Amino acid sequence: MLHVGLTGNIASGKSAAALLFAELGAHVIDADRVVHLLLKSGTPVYRKIVDAFGERILSSAGEIDRRILGRMVFSDADKRLLLNSLTHPAVATEILRQIGELEQSASSGIIIVDAALMIETGGYKMYHRIIVVTCDPALQVSRLIERNGLTEEEAGARIAAQMSMEEKLKLANYTIDTSGTLEHTREQVEAIYRDLLIQERSETIN
Repeated sequence: MLHVGLTGNIASGKSAAALLFAELGAHVIDADRVVHLLLKSGTPVYRKIVDAFGERILSSAGEIDRRILGRMVFSDADKRLLLNSLTHPAVATEILRQIGELEQSASSGIIIVDAALMIETGGYKMYHRIIVVTCDPALQVSRLIERNGLTEEEAGARIAAQMSMEEKLKLANYTIDTSGTLEHTREQVEAIYRDLLIQERSETIN
């Protein structure tokens, strides 16, 4: 199976691209869903994060409130690095476990791991190909404001906290620009998927 990393900065349209790949038949692993599971109360990661950041990050139900935690870490680089150090090793382990399960259940196909920070963490090195999703910067800000209910200043801070798109694009085997219509995005995804299937079949034969 061909292992493909799908990444892009916040509100770039990465999740929409991942859904389109899934519709075409790719096996998609969503790193954000993995994080949600790892942050559930009672897990080792949950305990480490609460110990590090305090119970003020908890909701009334005792779960980690990602909005509160997000406001804390996006305004403080040290806290952001601390959070990453507590979560990323466990996320990587779980993604590898899911990849292993997929490879046991199927002899061929495309596995796409949708993860925002794979380049920042160095995790991109474990994939055969990298796809970077990008969009117009102004559109990115407006999407983030609408999606997360942020102010323009808060949206700008979250975007600035991530690696520049220019740096990510240097490592891309493929790029998808989601600035246009959904149909235009779909056309790009379909073209990339066709090429990935050709490569996967070629590697299987060789």
